[in-house]
Amino acid sequence: MAFDISQKLVIGVASSALFDLAGSHQVYLEQGAEQYRNYQEQHLDVLLEKGVAFPFIRRLLNINRHFPRQSPVEVVLFSRNSPETGLRVMRSIAHYGLDISRAAFMTGAAPYPYLAAFNTALFLSANEDDVRHAIAAGHAAGLVLPSKTDDDDSDAELRVAFDFDGVIADDESETVFKQGGLDQFHAHETLHIGRPHQPGPLAILFQRLALMQRMEERMQRKDPHYRKLLRIAIITARSAPSHERVVTTLKSWGVSANETFFLGGMDKARVLSVFKPHLFFDDQLSHLRSTPGGTIPMVHVPFGIANRAAGPAN
Repeated sequence: MAFDISQKLVIGVASSALFDLAGSHQVYLEQGAEQYRNYQEQHLDVLLEKGVAFPFIRRLLNINRHFPRQSPVEVVLFSRNSPETGLRVMRSIAHYGLDISRAAFMTGAAPYPYLAAFNTALFLSANEDDVRHAIAAGHAAGLVLPSKTDDDDSDAELRVAFDFDGVIADDESETVFKQGGLDQFHAHETLHIGRPHQPGPLAILFQRLALMQRMEERMQRKDPHYRKLLRIAIITARSAPSHERVVTTLKSWGVSANETFFLGGMDKARVLSVFKPHLFFDDQLSHLRSTPGGTIPMVHVPFGIANRAAGPAN
């Protein structure tokens, strides 16, 4: 019987996001494809270090262990390696006990044309070109930025944080802000307070994570000792009165976040340093670069007007 992937939350992850490939990539850049192949074969049994997205992926897959009948999560590896040079990646996956059995090895080609075939709700990569091509083709994708990797085995909780405009929602309001300023932005949001936003690039991901939270709520009603695994936060520079349209939009989709922060332009790092997400998604590099010390794992979503013109944050 064919495996039905249509009902799963499918995350596509590049080997560059899952593991630290800086060393082998440098060999490729300096010595070319043939020496890269030799390097990978010589280091076949050398374990790859965890990459920025590793803690997020490990905890996401852990949800399946608590819901074995539904197994709601599927992670697919997308790699520019060939199957031969990708053996080291697969052996590292097996070593760490990650339940990843499906993979696409592209032998140098971009993986984005195959994202729809795997029903991916998100593609994570450290290759900027691959991410931008995926976004341009209408797929949800994020560029994993360099940061320190903290994967505390004693911490089973998965914390995911999202910006709102240009990430969960479209960039309609952000466009008004950039073209007309803050007063026009607030006037526009007040006028359209009852009209939900159109979905942004990560809306489906957010909605499917919210469905998992409902699964956890049902589990907790059956078993009061069950400890929830998933926490979701929205961290946006919006403030009153524009906050109401965020609520309107989420309510129309039948979803919500555990924690929502309307910061009114305050530095997001102050909240992120307390929430400690395993990934934070934002469409604006100015936000992502302002966090201290590279300790918060960041994902840039290159979508909308924020990535076509410079300007203040949404």
